[in-house]
Amino acid sequence: MPSTPRSSPSDTATSPVAALFVVLVLAAGALGVGLLSAPYKSFDLDRFFVPKELVLHVAAMVAAAPLLVRRGRMGFAGMDALFAIFLGLSVVSGVFATNHWLAARALAVTWSSLLVFWSATAVASGQPRRERAMVAVLVVAVLATSATALAQAYGVDSVRFSLNRAPGGTLGNRNFVAHLAAIATPLLVIAAVGARRRFSALVATAALAVVSAVLVLSRTRAAWLALAACVVVLLPGVWRARRRWQVAGMRRRLLFNGAIVALTVAGAAFLPNSLDWRSKSPYLDSVKSVADYTSGSGRGRLVQYTNSIKLGLRHPLLGVGPGNWAVAYPAVVKPNDPSISDETGMTDNPWPSSDWMAWLSERGLVATAAFALAWLLLLADAAGQMLAAEDVESYLRGLALAGVVIATAVVGLFDAVLLLPAPALIVFAAVGALRSPPSRCSLRVSGARRGALMAVVLVAGAAATARSALMLDAMRKYESGAVAAAAREDPGSYRIQMRLANADAARGRCDLVRLHAGAAHDLYPHAPEPRRLLAACGRSAGH
Repeated sequence: MPSTPRSSPSDTATSPVAALFVVLVLAAGALGVGLLSAPYKSFDLDRFFVPKELVLHVAAMVAAAPLLVRRGRMGFAGMDALFAIFLGLSVVSGVFATNHWLAARALAVTWSSLLVFWSATAVASGQPRRERAMVAVLVVAVLATSATALAQAYGVDSVRFSLNRAPGGTLGNRNFVAHLAAIATPLLVIAAVGARRRFSALVATAALAVVSAVLVLSRTRAAWLALAACVVVLLPGVWRARRRWQVAGMRRRLLFNGAIVALTVAGAAFLPNSLDWRSKSPYLDSVKSVADYTSGSGRGRLVQYTNSIKLGLRHPLLGVGPGNWAVAYPAVVKPNDPSISDETGMTDNPWPSSDWMAWLSERGLVATAAFALAWLLLLADAAGQMLAAEDVESYLRGLALAGVVIATAVVGLFDAVLLLPAPALIVFAAVGALRSPPSRCSLRVSGARRGALMAVVLVAGAAATARSALMLDAMRKYESGAVAAAAREDPGSYRIQMRLANADAARGRCDLVRLHAGAAHDLYPHAPEPRRLLAACGRSAGH
């Protein structure tokens, strides 16, 4: 039989040894996606993304594989089915994408993120001790990552940082670290006020202080809006928990953490730092413009949203393909679109300024609806946990889940979050650990099915890992001057193909220009530079 209405805990439970292993793997993965970057400055953001994607894929594969061993049943709920539908439609969309290299890369991030979600669910959901362990390792990872941004803000320099988007620390962009900080704030607040040990409470408080400073110094409006939404949920919720259960010391912790945050925010706003803001009152200016969508980046987002929706409506069923927004977007815009670079004629960013616009334009209406419904079910799950809570720990768990879901949804309206490996791992690990255990329905997993699932996890994970490793090595070879070798390892790199094409054009080697500029044109058909080189060599871009 494929399913049963209920399953016993023993059928779907994870052994203590396997659970400890998975928690340690996800802990290492969370630290890795936060802290690892590469020094290859020619590759701008990719030198931050590719190492983190490599860590994400390894962590997801290694964490998921042992959970399939000797597992007779797998519990599932409506959100699991919806995420599976989203994943399946994304795969089909990728098959029809223009740029299959980008599609495979985006699909790998989605696949690994959902594996992290299901692994965290299998290990922690319904097991308070394991849930606390998962939250603790995520708190430490966010603390370490945010600390690198704080260090950069106060003068620490490193080849692992980006000077252009300070203080981004090891995430490479001040917006990215602020997004992660805002999303993690509910975890930090709950960990600080609900910790069972003084040391755990102090670590969470330290993380809350560092994150508060980063949120101020980053001047990231999307993160500020997400934080405001979290405050609306968290503060009344924590206060209600204190009054309902009369937990000893909770009021003192609330006041202490509030004072620490206030002092940190004041210090970050007024103490000297190494950030080169042009305005005399940068933080006040950012507060004033937090909801300004009539000029600047706010207006640019509205224009981009309109065109991305137009792109999605042109391809309503499957979208333009995962990761292919930047490939298709120039076809639906006017020449003066603010998302298009005047220098290259391509989009400034490889993704739209919103997760939700990415899902809609790249993966279609049905996949976007499936993902949105799954996210709403997570929020409903959080509300259900709080209403049914019989103790403060269960209540705070639901409150933390609601905070993470809301913060991610708000940030995802304004910037890419779940498209990127670091926040994707943290978010999916958190919501997977905090959700209710999916015990109402289950699937029987025979030996043959288990073997097939194991094979899919290992083959897909190995392929994603190998691709990221080759991309990273191609960057190294490119920086050392071995550009042709870099192109062989990463034939999907537009930058590498164009470097070769321009060098070939300078030497008058039209045969090689046709090869490399043609490859670049196939990757980005609307990019003007490959067309120019091909035309100069007497070949039209369509042949």
